[in-house]
Amino acid sequence: MSLTRPGASKLPPGANRILFVKNLNYQISGDDLYDLFGRYGSIRQIRLGNSNESKSKGTAFVVFDDVMDNALDHLNGFHLQERYIVVLYHMPAKQDAAAAKADLARREEELAQLKKKHEIDDA
Repeated sequence: MSLTRPGASKLPPGANRILFVKNLNYQISGDDLYDLFGRYGSIRQIRLGNSNESKSKGTAFVVFDDVMDNALDHLNGFHLQERYIVVLYHMPAKQDAAAAKADLARREEELAQLKKKHEIDDA
């Protein structure tokens, strides 16, 4: 027998609970991200990219207790500490890589349009 809370999503456990955030200011702290993302639901964990690895600098994973659509919808392109952040659903490698790439390309294009609109240069 499976117990679910009233109003709980019908999606499988773990679906869309993990957000990948990039283009973060290198000086950002976990507390900064808890303050921002916590407005959209209960956070289980935040993992900032390791500053010793240049590939993960400026990135983070935000794990919510439940599925959170609002955080992605409201925070993708959000201006945080002089940067426009990109927020994506974390897609494990076993999922369709082509779909992930298309979603990333679309969101990066949205970010580029926002930067152009607000005359932002990442120099």
